[in-house]
Amino acid sequence: MYAIVNIAGTQFKVAKDQYIYAPKLDGEAGSSVSFNEVLLLDNNGKVEIGAPTVKGAKVSGKILEHVKGNKVIVFKKKRRKGYAVKNGHRQQYTKVQIESIG
Repeated sequence: MYAIVNIAGTQFKVAKDQYIYAPKLDGEAGSSVSFNEVLLLDNNGKVEIGAPTVKGAKVSGKILEHVKGNKVIVFKKKRRKGYAVKNGHRQQYTKVQIESIG
């Protein structure tokens, strides 16, 4: 059984007891979250496709921790002008364990 869920504007294919790294969500570590925007639901070969979402379907999970992603270097340069800027960025993520799909 799996589902495709929209979490903060990003679509994830989730299954029970799976860990996902979603964009940073509100909530403390250990608290539970539920996602109501289920776009597709597969129950052992029986597929329900939402228009735009599956009615009555819900995915619940538990926030494990808030983490940072890998560093991305942004380097800008204009040749022969003496202009060079180096910037770094680390995206904030939330590690979520999927507890139930229904």
